[in-house]
Amino acid sequence: MTRVAVIRDPAIASGLGQFAAIQAVAPSLRVDVTPLNARDHNEIENDFAAFARVPKGGLIVTGSALAAAHRNPITRLATQHKPAVYNQRMFVEAGGLISYGPNFLDQFRRRPVMSTASLKARGRPICQVQSATKFELVINLKTAKALGLEVPPTLLARADEVIE
Repeated sequence: MTRVAVIRDPAIASGLGQFAAIQAVAPSLRVDVTPLNARDHNEIENDFAAFARVPKGGLIVTGSALAAAHRNPITRLATQHKPAVYNQRMFVEAGGLISYGPNFLDQFRRRPVMSTASLKARGRPICQVQSATKFELVINLKTAKALGLEVPPTLLARADEVIE
């Protein structure tokens, strides 16, 4: 793989930040990075179709509400054309190849502890930021087969969940 398209939401800071982080690492991997904006369905379709015509490419989908809202067309297009990596398991459940990202259920389970700490602050302003502590790797073998990819056994062994 020599080219990677990154679907991102350019209207939010995290979309720009995630793209910048990917762009910073790309030269060390000898990969060219192309941004694809996720503003609407037609833009995603057109940009992805143009990118898919070039060989030796893959796709990274960054975290955003727009990407989540368009997950079905994104995963459909990716499964037809290019291998893709996502940041949330819902993309893999919708037919995507692989995801690595925070386990949101774990974060929701920890919220009562954060709320209790805020209540115990007794009027003192408290700003708590909760970072993810548990990440999960999810792989869809059906999609891998459709793309003609063989997932290495070592990667399968590290997966938190394998969808067959």
